[in-house]
Amino acid sequence: MKKSVKDLGDVKGKRALVRVDINVPLDKEKNVTDDTRIQAILPTVKLLQEKGAKIILMAHLGRPQKLKEGQKLEDLSLEPVAKYMSKLLGEEVKFVKSPVGEGADKELEDLKDGQIALLENIRYYKAEEAKDDDMTFAEKLAKLGDFYVNDAFGAAHRNHTSTAKVAKLLNPAVSGLLMEKEIRCLSQALDNPTRPFTAVVGGAKVSSKIGVLENLIDKVDNLIIGGGMAYTFVKANGGKIGNSICEDDQLEVAKAIEKKAADKGVKLIMATDVLVTNDFSGNGENKVVDVKNIPDGFEGVDAGPETQKAFEEVVKTSKTILMNGPVGAFETPAFAEGTKAILKAIVEATKNGATSVIGGGDSVSAAKKFCNAEDFTHVSTGGGASLEFIEGKVLPGVAALNDK
Repeated sequence: MKKSVKDLGDVKGKRALVRVDINVPLDKEKNVTDDTRIQAILPTVKLLQEKGAKIILMAHLGRPQKLKEGQKLEDLSLEPVAKYMSKLLGEEVKFVKSPVGEGADKELEDLKDGQIALLENIRYYKAEEAKDDDMTFAEKLAKLGDFYVNDAFGAAHRNHTSTAKVAKLLNPAVSGLLMEKEIRCLSQALDNPTRPFTAVVGGAKVSSKIGVLENLIDKVDNLIIGGGMAYTFVKANGGKIGNSICEDDQLEVAKAIEKKAADKGVKLIMATDVLVTNDFSGNGENKVVDVKNIPDGFEGVDAGPETQKAFEEVVKTSKTILMNGPVGAFETPAFAEGTKAILKAIVEATKNGATSVIGGGDSVSAAKKFCNAEDFTHVSTGGGASLEFIEGKVLPGVAALNDK
């Protein structure tokens, strides 16, 4: 386990350099349209305030390196976020226009105990994402703090200056409360699950989930495979998939995954019937067919009613459930029933004492769309990070923190 902000000794008057994930959406008037990520870091900020630390937040907003033609750099400034946080907290969140150099030193020298400052988008600096061992930028950032806190699980899989390099220069380097919860919930589900343990893996491509599937087969009792990737498995077994999404270069991989599951005694559950359409917009002809006999001109877009029941039965009898990826094209209302059904089954299982963890961008979006985040044990804030964690990869932003 990693040291957490709760393990800190006396930090009154000390400067906490805190990496957060407040990469929030802004409208044309620069108003925050969804503050979920801001709300998620507040417990850590408030705990540091209680401890009397001076809080210096650093974060990304968008991808300044990929600005569209005519877009201004100011479009991705964190200043509107600082203003929003000031209103939210009822106190000034000081905005620091120059995160490094003399400008930052001057702007931060009057920071009082418990006061919060937010640095300008550090992704403006190319050195933030530099892959080399040059620590110059890290040293400049490290000068701003006396100790380091990482509460940005959503960026923990990135080997950036603010997530990994700075942590090597400041001591202590600890996790924030959100980061701590993410690591604890995902680790507990993967390494110490109450059984039976069921994983639901969806999404479009087998290729993007090979590592996830391989790692999970070593840990789960049941593996539900849904979404677009299922059609690669169907074709690998000689089924007709019509115009459904398929990765022909992954057919042998699909067979190997099936064999590994059989060898490990893992029950593999896949669709038997599917909803198909001849118009992905949802306005064409939609019908339920056998998954192995999808007509030409039609593509599979959701789990059929028989499949939904099978998925639900497995989930409801599980004690640990991990979901990574939806089981249909849920963004279109006509194709959302399968994903809705499996999420509602997970909610029911959770109410009956099961541990449920939702990880990955699309499944988190679906969970928030059709249920309440509070209905699950944990809804991960990190899409790419949770995916790599489930794959069993070492996350640089976690590895760089002090061990307990």
